[in-house]
Amino acid sequence: MTDHPQDLAVLQRRLVEFAAARHWQPYHTPKNLVAALSVEAGELVEIFQWLTPEQSAGVMADPDTAHRVRDEVADVLAYLLQFCEVLGVDPLAALEAKIERNESRFPVPDPRDD
Repeated sequence: MTDHPQDLAVLQRRLVEFAAARHWQPYHTPKNLVAALSVEAGELVEIFQWLTPEQSAGVMADPDTAHRVRDEVADVLAYLLQFCEVLGVDPLAALEAKIERNESRFPVPDPRDD
């Protein structure tokens, strides 16, 4: 693991190259990638499924469970980045636009309204 996270575009390119070297591109359709993303998100949910809120907040204290969480987060992010690559979606621009819309839709409440 590096001290500084790699640029998102660099990681996206590595995923493309990884799939291309294995001739997986024909299988990396939007439909297949979003299905795989859903499966991986489900595997992340599975880790937390029967935990209490308190247990879920402390999940990273157990090294084995923390490792599983990090692996599933990586899988979810990898499939999301591949999905965005195939469809030409800039994930950071999409997130920024969504945050801006949410800031407009849900303004900070005026404390005088309490």
